[in-house]
Amino acid sequence: MEDPESVATLIDSTTSKIQQLQKAFAELESHRAVTLNLKWKELEAHFHGLERSLKRRFHELEDQEKEYESKTKKAQEILEKREAAVMAKEQGSLERLQEKRDAAMLAIASAREKQRKVISVESVAVKNNDQVDSPTVEDQPPDSLAAESNLEGTIGSSEHGNLELMSYPQLGKLCEEMDSEGLHKFISDNRKNLAVLREEIPLALKAAANPAQLVLNSLENFYPMEVPNVDRKKDSNLLGVRRTCIMLMECLSILLTYSDLVSVSDVISEDAKVRAKAIAEEWKPKLDALDVDASNGNSLEAHAFLQLLVTFGIASNFDAEELSRLIPMVSRRHQAAELCRFLGLSEKMPGVLEILINNGRQIDAVNLAFAFELTEQFLPVPLLKSYLKDARKVSSPARPGNASPATAQNDVNERELTALKAVIKCIDEHKLEEHYPVDPLQKRLLQLEKEKADKKRATEDAKPQPKRPRGGVGCGPRATNTAADKIFYPRVAERYPQYVYDRQYVYPAPADNHVPQLIGSTGYNFSHGHGNYFGNGYQYQTPYLH
Repeated sequence: MEDPESVATLIDSTTSKIQQLQKAFAELESHRAVTLNLKWKELEAHFHGLERSLKRRFHELEDQEKEYESKTKKAQEILEKREAAVMAKEQGSLERLQEKRDAAMLAIASAREKQRKVISVESVAVKNNDQVDSPTVEDQPPDSLAAESNLEGTIGSSEHGNLELMSYPQLGKLCEEMDSEGLHKFISDNRKNLAVLREEIPLALKAAANPAQLVLNSLENFYPMEVPNVDRKKDSNLLGVRRTCIMLMECLSILLTYSDLVSVSDVISEDAKVRAKAIAEEWKPKLDALDVDASNGNSLEAHAFLQLLVTFGIASNFDAEELSRLIPMVSRRHQAAELCRFLGLSEKMPGVLEILINNGRQIDAVNLAFAFELTEQFLPVPLLKSYLKDARKVSSPARPGNASPATAQNDVNERELTALKAVIKCIDEHKLEEHYPVDPLQKRLLQLEKEKADKKRATEDAKPQPKRPRGGVGCGPRATNTAADKIFYPRVAERYPQYVYDRQYVYPAPADNHVPQLIGSTGYNFSHGHGNYFGNGYQYQTPYLH
C-alpha cells in the first residue's frame, strides 16, 4: 500500500487529468458532426463526484490512523507504569526478604554463640573434673554425676586459677538448694544488674535437681493468702514478686532451648505439668474479675497465666476461645504476639483486633496487625488517624461543681500529646512515613509541648511568694513551722533509676513434644527492692510494650 503522501498527490492531480480528458474529448468532438457537449458534462460531474468521494475517504482514514496512534501511545504508557509498579513491588519484596534473611542469620549467629559458650563451659567443667581428685565416673551414681556437672558448668572453679564462669555464682547455689524464697530475695537485692541476672538464671536453673518444680515453688506468693488493706494493683512489693515470677518462667523456657544441655522431657516432667495445670486452674477464676479496660493491656495476672501455659506446654487443656479473651489484657506487652502463636490463637486474632479497636486501643491493634500480617484487613493509617481523633475529643462538658473548661481542655491536650507520641513511634517502628507523614504530627507535638510549658510557667509565676522577715529593731520573732516554710523543703529525689533490659526469649512450642521456639522479651524496669516496685516501674513509655 502506498504511503498517504503519494495518495494525496494522486488525488490532487485528478483536476489536471480531467482537463486533459476534456481537451481530448473536445478534439474527438471536432471530428464528429453530432455534438457531445451534453455527454461531457455528465462525465465531468461523474469524475468530480469520484474526486470528492476519494478525498472524504482519505480524510477519514487519516483520522482513524491518528486515533489508532493515540490509543497505541496511551496503552504503551499504561504498560510502562504497570511495569514500573511490578518492579517496585518486586524490589520491595526482595528488600523484605533480605531483612528476614538478615534477621534469621543474626538469630543463627546468636544461637551458635550461645552454643559455643555452653561448649566452653562444659570443657572447663571436664577439665576441672580431670584435675580434681574425685571418684571416677563408674564409681558415681548418674544423678550425682549430673548434679556435679551442672553445678561445675554453671558456677565454674576458682581453685585452679580459672575465672568464675558466672558473675553471680550464688544463683547456682540457690538453685541447687531449691531455695525459691532465697532466689526471689537475691533477684530483688541485685535488680540493678538485672541484665546479667537474666543471662545467668537459665544456666543456674540447670544446677537445680528439678528446675520446673523450683519455678513452680516460686509462684506460691503470686496470689498471697492474706488480703492487705492497700490496693493490690498499687502494692509495689506484690508487683515486684509477680514480675519476678514471670521472669523465672521465661528463664525456664530459655533453659529448654539448650538441647545439648538438658532434655525437655526431663525438665518438664508429667508431674510438673500436672502441678502447673492445677496452679493454672486455681488462677483462672481470678482472671474473670479483671476488667479489660482497667488492665489497659498490661495485666501481670493475665500475662503470668498465659506464660504458665506456654512454659509448661499445657495450653491444650484450656479452651482457645477463653484464652483469646485474655489477649486484650496483655496486648501492650511485647510478648503478646508470640504468646498468641504458641497458644495456637493466630486464627482468633481478627476478633481480638476488633475488640481492641472498639475499646479505643488502635495502637495495640496496629502492632498486632503487623505481627500477624493482617494489615490489608485492618489498615494501619486509618486506625492511627482514628486514635488521634478520639484523643482530641472532650470527654464531657464541664458542669457546675466540676472542673472548669480550661481544666478540661488541659486534659484533652495532655491526651493528644500522649497520643501523638504513640502514633509517631508506631509510624517509625512500622515504616509508615510514606503513607502517613510525621512532619505535621511533630509540629503539633511541639506546639502542645510549648503551650504546656507556658501554662506551667504562668501557674508558677501566679503563686504567692512567702515574705522574708527584715532584720532590725522592732521586728518580732518569725513564726516557725508555717505553711510558707514547708514549701521550701526540697522534694526527695528519685534514689534509684529504672533499669531496662531487653533480650530475646525462647519459649517451648505448645505441642506435646514441647519443641522450643523463639519469642521476644519484656523490658523489666526494676527499682530498689520489691518494696519499691511502683505502678509505672513495669510500664513502658509508649502504648506498646518493649
